[in-house]
Amino acid sequence: MEYKRGYIDLHLHSTVSDGTLSPEAIVDMAERLHLGAISITDHDAIDGSLAALQYGIPPSLKFLTGVEISAEPPSPCNLTGSLHILGYSIRLDDPGLTRVLCKLQDARKNRNPQIIERLNTMGVDISIDEVHSLAGAKGQTGRPHIAQVLLLKGIVKSIQEAFDKYIGKGKPAYVDKYRVDFVQAIKVIKDAGGIAVLAHPYIIYPEPDQRLEKLVTLLVEKGLGGMEVFYPNHTPDHTRYFIEIARRHKLLMTGGTDFHGDLTPQIKMGTGRGNFSVPYSLYVDLVENL
Repeated sequence: MEYKRGYIDLHLHSTVSDGTLSPEAIVDMAERLHLGAISITDHDAIDGSLAALQYGIPPSLKFLTGVEISAEPPSPCNLTGSLHILGYSIRLDDPGLTRVLCKLQDARKNRNPQIIERLNTMGVDISIDEVHSLAGAKGQTGRPHIAQVLLLKGIVKSIQEAFDKYIGKGKPAYVDKYRVDFVQAIKVIKDAGGIAVLAHPYIIYPEPDQRLEKLVTLLVEKGLGGMEVFYPNHTPDHTRYFIEIARRHKLLMTGGTDFHGDLTPQIKMGTGRGNFSVPYSLYVDLVENL
């Protein structure tokens, strides 16, 4: 199905992090779908954006450099896990951003062998070489790649089972990961010329909650510039609620599918589960505010 260039997708993951399509393939797919603008926002990595630019962006497709940084949430909010901060229109050669991302990538590399060791202790036959082979030379490895190896070897019957049984939070082989402070995450994005955006607020607080308002207030004080209002898991009520918060705090609004390719086959680029779209006007607003 083809779509008019009135729609965009500003949350895409490539093989550079935990997606299954290369940056080049993402560009080609976006062009085939007639999307108006995209951004490759790999986890803690900018090589996806760099590869897409080197490949060449068609004149009919707008492109924003991007990244998704794993940050430590503000302590007053009492959140567990990572706070994901999207960065748009960042300079890919910024030294401060490069240093932070390299630290995050090194921590990820150190985490994976620990997960493998725990799996081996449980009697699960899997090696770090198998995981690296699956990710490829350019990709950084993570839990999704470990899950894929478990699936390919018939140890589990689905990616979800791998997380539910072995490597999900609280499961026997889970190892927590290093995160940068949320203040630093926002600062390096801004220092690299970009706009810092709070990713998928629904995942942080699944129901409308005053705690989200408190979190957003703290983030705005440190330089947050936007919120991912449009997301496949957001119901119409969620979306309206997030729009209200964004307007109250004068935040730019963004949206995307969080596309990972075959890793989450139910989520399609540009349309999520088939009933999702992000208006092109949000891209215009972002560009005008850079």
